[in-house]
Amino acid sequence: MNWFERVQEAIRREEAIAVATLIRGPEAWLGAKWIVEAAGDGLEAGHPELDPRVQEIARRYLALGQSGTVNLSTPEGEVEIYIESHVPPPLLLIVGGTHIGIALTALAKVLGWRVYLIDPRRAFATPERFPHADRIIHAWPDEALPERITPHTAVAVLTHDPKLDDPAVIAALQSPAFYVGALGSRKTNARRLERLRRKGLDEATLARLHAPIGLDIGARTPEEIALSIMAEIIAEWNRRIPHVRAPEDQEVPA
Repeated sequence: MNWFERVQEAIRREEAIAVATLIRGPEAWLGAKWIVEAAGDGLEAGHPELDPRVQEIARRYLALGQSGTVNLSTPEGEVEIYIESHVPPPLLLIVGGTHIGIALTALAKVLGWRVYLIDPRRAFATPERFPHADRIIHAWPDEALPERITPHTAVAVLTHDPKLDDPAVIAALQSPAFYVGALGSRKTNARRLERLRRKGLDEATLARLHAPIGLDIGARTPEEIALSIMAEIIAEWNRRIPHVRAPEDQEVPA
């Protein structure tokens, strides 16, 4: 697979990838390319002097989701590298075609997130009720969640039905999702935690669960609850996902 096919495949799979291209320097080096993938894999250009430096810098740009140029000094002279990042928006997986889910989908899209709705109940999960969802998946959450979760994924479990909620929470907590939240009162959550303990989840895993879901803003309506959920998700996103300062002019992100 060449570099172009590799980038195409990453974009198709909605995976982050960066391409670095040498655009100024010795003529024999012009057009040299490096690939950096979020999973840690990459493609070197075959220049021992530049390979590790360019890949390190490209990873910083990829973490930012930014593109730009950087100048590097080599024994053969100064070179200029253009780094282009392809980063899909973060993904919100909503379990449950509820009124809160409708409001949460609309709000998340306004904020630039991709949103998938998961609910095996076709009467609840319809395009008419969820016109803003990028994808509607009619499947049981424990089957649909694992293959779709990455470290850039948040999961909001909203059904209020243990038959759906518990398998969804278990699958999400055992995944690399950066956020897992579940709807319900403190009493409901206490009962949920006891059920999950009986199913073998340890305290460290259970501590990842945000429940009751959302920031405590006194929310009452579905729209207010959606706002509290999205605020908590964004707060966790900004805390957990590494952020470094943006490139300025020719400076390399630190």
